[in-house]
Amino acid sequence: MVQIIETIDVDVPVRTAYDQWTQFESFPKFLDEVESITQLDDTHTHWKVKVGPVEREFDAEITEQHADERVAWNSLGGDTEHAGVVTFHKLTDTSSRVTVQLDWAPEGLVEKVGALVGAGSHAVKKDLKNFKEFIEAQGVETGAWRGDVSA
Repeated sequence: MVQIIETIDVDVPVRTAYDQWTQFESFPKFLDEVESITQLDDTHTHWKVKVGPVEREFDAEITEQHADERVAWNSLGGDTEHAGVVTFHKLTDTSSRVTVQLDWAPEGLVEKVGALVGAGSHAVKKDLKNFKEFIEAQGVETGAWRGDVSA
């Protein structure tokens, strides 16, 4: 397993950052490798991603979710194995810190070589920068899910 941990500070309140992150179907707007996400129910999503020439599909289950604090998930079957958590921390009334921890099992030559040279970490860094630009330009979330999922 490869572990990636990246953090970014955003100039929006923690509630705004968290609420936007709960809008999974908007992820293709700021996550470069995500082609689409379909929200199946409160705790299940279906992902289509493309990493270089490799296309993957998988389902994910939200295993823990607490408003303004964290969203954790695990993949379920499909073409990839990964798990992760995104945490949200209030810095000030108008700024917050978003941290992504992603654990994944690279498959195939392209992914294994990419993992060796740190491509995953670079991609997560870029995606967080894209998220920052997206949410700061919007200033408000495009929606919200404030439910609670306990581990």
